[in-house]
This record gives sequence, C-alpha cells and structure tokens, in this order.
Amino acid sequence: MEGGNSPSLQLQQLLLATAAVSVQPHTDSFSYKENLIGALLAIFGHLVSSIALNLQKYSHIRLAGSKDPRAYFRTKTWWSGFLLLLLGELAVFSSYAFAPLSLIVPLSAVSVVASAIIGIIFIKEKWKPKEFLRRYVLSFVGCGLAVVGTYLLVTFGPNSHEKMTAENITRHLVSWPFLLYMLVEIIVFCLLLYFYKERNANYIVIILLLVALLGSMTVVTVKAVAGMILVSIQGTLQLDSPIFYIMLVCMAATAVYQATFLAQASQLYDSAQISSIGYILSTTAAISAGATFYLDFMGEDVLHICMFALGCLIAFLGVFLITRNRKKPVPFEPYISMDAMPGMQNMHDKGIAVQPDLKASFSYGALENNDSMPEIYTPATLPIVQEQHGPKGVSAPPYRVLEHSKKE
Repeated sequence: MEGGNSPSLQLQQLLLATAAVSVQPHTDSFSYKENLIGALLAIFGHLVSSIALNLQKYSHIRLAGSKDPRAYFRTKTWWSGFLLLLLGELAVFSSYAFAPLSLIVPLSAVSVVASAIIGIIFIKEKWKPKEFLRRYVLSFVGCGLAVVGTYLLVTFGPNSHEKMTAENITRHLVSWPFLLYMLVEIIVFCLLLYFYKERNANYIVIILLLVALLGSMTVVTVKAVAGMILVSIQGTLQLDSPIFYIMLVCMAATAVYQATFLAQASQLYDSAQISSIGYILSTTAAISAGATFYLDFMGEDVLHICMFALGCLIAFLGVFLITRNRKKPVPFEPYISMDAMPGMQNMHDKGIAVQPDLKASFSYGALENNDSMPEIYTPATLPIVQEQHGPKGVSAPPYRVLEHSKKE
C-alpha cells in the first residue's frame, strides 16, 4: 500500500514545491521595495527629461529671437538641457533593472504632465483668472487623471521579479508564447509596412503602430540589457554571454528605426496627436510584450490586474485631455510662390490674401527693419507722373523715371 502510494505522494510534493517556487517571488517583501525603486527612478527620469527638452527648446527660441550669431550647441542653456537629458534617460534605463516592464512603461505619462505644467508656467501672455481656467481646464483635469492613473499603476503594478541572467533570458526567448507573439507581430508589422510604403497609407495610426511594435521590442531588450548589467554589478558576470550582445544590437536597431518612423510622423501630423495616440499604442504594445516575454502578470490575482488596467485607462484619458488642449501651430509660408498672383487660382489661394500673415513672429523678407541694410541693397523708388497733354495735343509719355539720387 505504501509502495503503491509513494509515486502519487512524490508527484503531489513536486507540484507543491513547484507552486511554492512560482509564488515565492511575489511574497518576498523585498520585491515591493524593488518596484518602488524602479518606479521612482522612472518618474525622476521622465521628469528630468521633460525639463531638459524644454530647456533645449528655450535655447532655440532665445537664439531665434535675438541677434546672437552663435549656434545653439555653443550655448550653456542647450548643453545644460543635453546633460539633464542624459541623466533622465540613464535613470529610466536603470529603472528597468528593478521593476517589471509593464510597470515602468506606462509611467512615461509623467513626462506629458511635466511638459504641460512647464508650458503653463512659462506662458508669456497674461490671462484673467476666468480666461485662464477656461483655456486650461482640460489640462488641469488631464494632469489630475494622469496622477491618479500613475498612483494606481504603482500600487497595483505586477510584482514578478527574477534575476536577468543569460539562462533566464534565453529560456524566455525560446518559449512558445513569445515565439507565437513574435510571429503575429512580424506579420502585422509587414502588413502595415506594405500599406505604408506601397499603398501610401500615411495615416497616423499606421505610422504610430509601426513605432509601437518596434518600441515593444526595444523595451524588452532594454530590460534584458539593464538587468544583466545589474546582475553583473552584483557579482555574477553576464556580459560575456552572447545573448547580452544580441539584445544590445536589437535594442539599438529597433530604437533607430523607431526614431525614423517617429520623425516621419512628426512631419505629417501635429505633435499633440502624436503624443496622445503614440502613448496609448506604445504602452499597450509594450505591456503585451512584457506580459508575454517576462510573464509579468503570472500569479497575480484578478483584482490587481483589473486595478492596473483601470490605472492605464485613466492615464490614457489624462494624456489625451492634456494633448487635446494644446494650441495647434499655424503653418508659416516664408515665401510667395511664383504663381501666387492676384486673380490667379492656385493651391495656396484662399480667396482673400496672397502674402503670409505679418502678424506672425517671423519677419517677411525685407519688409521690416531695413535701416541696417546698405544703401545699395535698398529698393529704388519709381514715382509715377500723371499723364499730361502738350499744347499741340501731343500726349506725353504716361510716366517717366526720376533719376535715382543714391550712388550705386
């Protein structure tokens, strides 16, 4: 009897031990501390990166509005922004080594909130309180929703932790869920690329879906590289493994192509649309990749998963409201095309004016501030003389050109 029951008992003990091993990372209290460290690093990195980008933008605007002949990369403001940008990106990169991928990616909403706040603080125009609230009420509501969503993400985020060793990454890389996910992603990517390149389907959703699919692979490789570096610093060297360099090359390649498609989207569409739609699509794709590759939600209960999804939806809505309230830039045409003649129909003719709006911040050609120009470049004046009739009924020339008084 005992001999017959021993195999079943051993099987039950093996199943219990396996379950205990799978649940152990979630019950470890130190994993919550790692989540907090990773979340704080990501929030700090996105905040610093947003400040850095606004500093660089301020440097460009300041040079454009002054007579300073220096290039932008010779100013202290631009270099300060560049160094802060490196610090912010380093903090975000380090955060992937501590917290799960699905927790770090949605926290990029912090950069949108920070940019909105910085934009409101540095507004040059003066508004009355009622006008200010009416204009920026959506931004305030969006910032509040983004903060609530971020709190829910940090509180109910996945708590799966494992050491990013070469063996673990290789095991995840050849697992059937990730291989199936990669197959579907490659097919979708090729279809989108075909419609974008061959059929000229330059829709913003198609371009940003290409960016999101590449970005999902970028964050997967970033977490692998950052995690292996952290394990190597802790004493177990992982940098001599071939999988580390494979992930490093994939990270660089996907990041470059992602930036290429993002630059093409920025030439066709407004930055506010790119920020909101890109954040939603990229976050969704990255969470799906993290859940498939690193099994972020393995062992999590339904309540935590639902609250995490609710936090993502609230953050999505907050980012959408913030970017929707941005003022759309008025396109400026710095020249008059040769066919833009009065009375001629052309693609730029709206039926009212031919010249660009001079109320813009740009000066149109030499119509303003000609005092500093040399006399030889100033336009000559050709006064018109009214037609006069001679005494014998012979008409004089309809006009005559006066001699120019300036030396040429």
